[in-house]
Amino acid sequence: IIGSGPAGLMAALAAGRAGADVILAEEDARMGGRLLSDHPEIDGQPGEAWAASVLAELATLPNVRLMPRTTVTGAYDDHQFGALERVALHLPASDAPRECFWRIQTKRAILATGALERPIAFPMNDRPGVMMASAARSYAARYGVGVGKRVVVFGNNGSGRDTALALQAAGVNVVALVDPRDDVSTIGDFTVYRGAQVIGTAGRKGLTHVDIIQGSNQFRLEADALLMAGGWNPTLHLTCHLNGRPEWNDQIAAFTPRPDAVPGLTAVGAAAGQFTTAAALADGLRAAHAALADMGHKPTPLIAPQADDTPYTIAPLWAVDGKGRAWLDFANDVTTKDVKLAAQEGFRSVEHMKRYTTQGMAPDQGKSSNVLALAALADATGQGIAATGTTTFRPPYVPVSIAARGSGGRAEGFAPQRFLTSHDASVARGAPMIEAGLWYRPSYFPLPGETGWEEPCAREVRAVRQAVGVCDVSTLGKIDIKGRDAARFLDLIYTNTFSTLPVGKVRYGLMLREDGFVMDDGTTARLGDHHFLMTTTTAAAGQVMRHMDFVHQAFCAGWDVRFTSVTEHWAQFAIAGPMARDLVNAVLDTPISAEDFPFMACGAVSVSGVPGRLFRISFSGELGYEIAVPARYGECLWGDLVSRAAALGGAPYGMEALNVLRIEKGFITHAEIHGRVTAFDIGLQGMVSAKKDCIGKAASQRPGLHGAEREQLVGLRPVEPGKRLTAGAHLFTAGETVTRANDQGYVTSVGPSPDLGWIGLGFLKNGRARHGEMVHFVDHLRKIDMLVEVCAPVFHDPDGGKMRG
Repeated sequence: IIGSGPAGLMAALAAGRAGADVILAEEDARMGGRLLSDHPEIDGQPGEAWAASVLAELATLPNVRLMPRTTVTGAYDDHQFGALERVALHLPASDAPRECFWRIQTKRAILATGALERPIAFPMNDRPGVMMASAARSYAARYGVGVGKRVVVFGNNGSGRDTALALQAAGVNVVALVDPRDDVSTIGDFTVYRGAQVIGTAGRKGLTHVDIIQGSNQFRLEADALLMAGGWNPTLHLTCHLNGRPEWNDQIAAFTPRPDAVPGLTAVGAAAGQFTTAAALADGLRAAHAALADMGHKPTPLIAPQADDTPYTIAPLWAVDGKGRAWLDFANDVTTKDVKLAAQEGFRSVEHMKRYTTQGMAPDQGKSSNVLALAALADATGQGIAATGTTTFRPPYVPVSIAARGSGGRAEGFAPQRFLTSHDASVARGAPMIEAGLWYRPSYFPLPGETGWEEPCAREVRAVRQAVGVCDVSTLGKIDIKGRDAARFLDLIYTNTFSTLPVGKVRYGLMLREDGFVMDDGTTARLGDHHFLMTTTTAAAGQVMRHMDFVHQAFCAGWDVRFTSVTEHWAQFAIAGPMARDLVNAVLDTPISAEDFPFMACGAVSVSGVPGRLFRISFSGELGYEIAVPARYGECLWGDLVSRAAALGGAPYGMEALNVLRIEKGFITHAEIHGRVTAFDIGLQGMVSAKKDCIGKAASQRPGLHGAEREQLVGLRPVEPGKRLTAGAHLFTAGETVTRANDQGYVTSVGPSPDLGWIGLGFLKNGRARHGEMVHFVDHLRKIDMLVEVCAPVFHDPDGGKMRG
């Protein structure tokens, strides 16, 4: 329940007594809404006393949470709301958080936010001492403060008269009520000017006089406070946060919310245009009973208390003609003249007028000025306010500090920890865990007696090259793609063709951004005629998913294709090495052969009775498979694979060995496709199909994105045996001065190969034509300066016979 005025309190009382879980949120420090300022009688007692008794009962109910100092800032999909609680902003010193931002999931919500009083635009209405009548009533009733010694009230509805009476009863000297209506009754010890308007104010540092016109008579009153009562606007902003538009109500001269503008949210009381206390109480009770019935709760018998039900009447008065500027938006200094000029200049749409004048862009986001500005625009364009419409209300309803929204973004809140199903088993083996994206992956698996990382890394690499290794690759992004246009969609986002891929096969793919640079690479398997499974790199899984969503919405919204991230649904393990097939067959219920499951094949398998998937792909250059099972079986399968691998002379391998294995094969990761390289740079320009279009193809063919001047992927190894390479070093032509102008390239990946020594990958200008050349390798940060040989990026099994065998 949003708001704790009469409607909100009545709804909370009904829902609380019925046993529903209730949150009552109020932006003020005290609950009660206008009952605290206006003091209407409810069941024969002051409204403030009635509110206190209701709040006392609510405080005793364990199913009700009272949240003062909490502003509901936005309405979102699926009945969710955002709320900002000011926890300790009012305290001089406290260990409590200053603010807390809440995400509230509801089944039903009731909007009881009341209404906001609006001013009247008249000449020189921005002078100090001119203020809202409702504010003056709050000062007097809640804080015992009189806003002036000689007060004039200017109103076009009953609130003006009520304010004058209330202030006079509180001891404030009210000298006059100015009302443009002719039928205002004379009540109170002050002068009532019927059919009159305020046409100006005077005073250098504050208000001293008010200029009034009544018929043909103009006169001046001495006053130090002028209170405006221009009518009330329902506080309906939250009902518009899901693209709902309010409706114009001539009876109250204000916009009211459309029913069901936000699913599950019901506006009541003044927020719905019910401007009497009795109507607000009855409306709150009715909405609570309807919500309870929808939720399956049985309401307890409750009757709305008796209260004033005098109809709200108003004679709309938006602006007063006269000499001088009449302000609409007091924060951004927008006047009626500015709105007329906007219409004259052709900015006749309400959204255009807003941007031309900056009306409604101040901290209050037009809460007091919107309707006045719309009326001024309607007058300038000759159309009614209803036809003029409103600007778009967006969350947040009030300014929200970045600190409140991002306060959870520390430690695990900033970078949530994602663990593999094999995480505990890897930690138990003593594996240091390193971050890869948000995942934690084992760096290496040390054995007793091994020191550092290079010794276990070399052992794990040899295990893969000579026997078999097992690696958890569940972190790879997995996107399930279905639909009659799925193949067509893949052709659009990949540089190469996927519509010709047979069912039961896997194909390597390259993806470009719209600017023609490489975004990601990976494999996609065709599981059925209209069913594909895409894998992405760990680092780019989210980026690729967003890219696919954008492409679908922007370029092919009508295509029959849907895609879902299933990364966490599957535990996936790479099995690589000469004995990989033996290990795979040891866990499959139906063994496979090289003939019935060739390189780049895929299909459904049964793993100890569990349905799984098998892919014959390799990121190591060896005979390799990747086997996937539902994540709940991942831990069990990992332990089984590792124990069986050990019996075959193999071992699990971590990120360090994986890095060495892929560098030996010249396989790229995001160390190479870091956002500044093209398909030409990495030697994959042939994968950009000439027979079809794809995202980024046209941009990739721009001058300067290919040619000898580009830095191209190369392999690197030290000329002097035993030297260590470092990533991040720069390359220079041998004999040239080491300056920025002579920079020829840079190093992206390095690793210690057990058989080849230190090797690396990098980018060198015209690199593919410079194989065999000695270049200068410089890393000033680590004080390394030496010669390296440029070679092909594939060091191991260049013809690929091992992984295809």
